Amino acid sequence: MFLRDIRVLDLTNVLAGPFCGYQLALLGADVIKVETPGTGDLARQLGASSELSGKLMGASFLAQNANKRSITINLKSERGKEAFLRLVASSDVLIENFRPGVMARLGVSYDNLKDVNGGLIYCAISGFGQEGPMKGAPAYDQIVQGLSGVMSITGDQESAPLRVGYPVADSIGGITAAFAIASALVGRSKSGEGCFIDVSMLDSTLATMGWVVSNYLLAGQHPVPMGNSNFTASPSGAFRTADGLLNIAANKQEQFLSLMKAIGRQDLADDPRFVHREDRKLNRTVLTEEIEAALASKSAADWESLLNEAGVPAGRVLTVPEALALEQVRSRGLVENIERPDTIDTPLQLITAGYKLDGAKRLHAPPPKLGEHTDEVLSSVGYSQNEIAELRESAAI
Repeated sequence: MFLRDIRVLDLTNVLAGPFCGYQLALLGADVIKVETPGTGDLARQLGASSELSGKLMGASFLAQNANKRSITINLKSERGKEAFLRLVASSDVLIENFRPGVMARLGVSYDNLKDVNGGLIYCAISGFGQEGPMKGAPAYDQIVQGLSGVMSITGDQESAPLRVGYPVADSIGGITAAFAIASALVGRSKSGEGCFIDVSMLDSTLATMGWVVSNYLLAGQHPVPMGNSNFTASPSGAFRTADGLLNIAANKQEQFLSLMKAIGRQDLADDPRFVHREDRKLNRTVLTEEIEAALASKSAADWESLLNEAGVPAGRVLTVPEALALEQVRSRGLVENIERPDTIDTPLQLITAGYKLDGAKRLHAPPPKLGEHTDEVLSSVGYSQNEIAELRESAAI
């Protein structure tokens, strides 16, 4: 794997940071989760299964912590801090998602740690970044969704603003951090020098809204919620059929003509209201009504097959279970099974990554129990078993 022999200290909690660490772990990095003794990552207590949460192996934690090792260290203890610094000296990357200033108060900020390890790549993930008037404000995914404008364009004129149905800002922040870290590792391989990476969830989310933002900045168009319609073209969006919703993306002229032929409404291709791309956008509502009247003769599944064969991009609107059951998804092995018999009776089914590397299996270790690898990791940086026992006795680990 590409990041084999890269050691990552993951001090993060809940979602954005752990998701970042998970991406690196899937690429082969040795990701060591540094957790607070007794409680660990808050995500250990989150998820739909109260049984798992009670075991500090919550479903939310399981989702993004496979392939990692867990060590518990009390960073408020001098002896715990000493152990942590030994780990830093042997590591390549550190990820944290505390509020700005927390690591400095603990005496383990980047300025402190680069003296211990000049090649350390230190990545701080926060809601708003390490500078600016909002840097100290609390930030959860929904807060960032609202402040970024994402909610303002989600839904339609009646329902917006709406929260996106999963923690999109957290996920974007995590994937942005993983990309920046991987890039920094390439840079370090040439310079030998570490760096400080400052990831803002707000910035990261806005950066993914390029088309919407550019329409405003460059064309003066104020973004508006358009529900299931695509603001760049028509007919492009979700359409009602005899059974289920169908997404159609007839974004090109030839696709529009093929769609009209496939649904038996070639007359609409010659209608002055729909002849040109911009005309169709201006008359979107009436065109949608005409198309849906034709689609009412068959189910979404039937139309999906017919339209794709005709060269018109189309796909059903599925539930999450239906999406996971797609043969396309199953055949690519996106979901992998891994055993955790000492905690969970049944095999874990976990989402991996949206890419494949030479077809290799991506999961090699289950999500760790809290502190499961403390002795193992400390031994790797020179602690004897007696010294580890003393650290545990003093509540440093």
